[in-house]
Amino acid sequence: MEELKRLRKLNKYSCQDMADMLEISKCFYWQIENSKRKLSYQMAIKIAAIFNKRPDDIFYKEYKNLENNF
Repeated sequence: MEELKRLRKLNKYSCQDMADMLEISKCFYWQIENSKRKLSYQMAIKIAAIFNKRPDDIFYKEYKNLENNF
């Protein structure tokens, strides 16, 4: 989730800011950003909307990296 973390920091959002915008707990958001919790498609869409991007712009590269490890 390096791209997600990069975008969050670039936009000067804290984990709490992201959690508030997504209407989830800070802990839940932190777990998503640190790959401790699976990301649902619906949540990927919500996150992408915050940055005015498509989910693939943020998450596809990491998904491909995971897929190549199997």
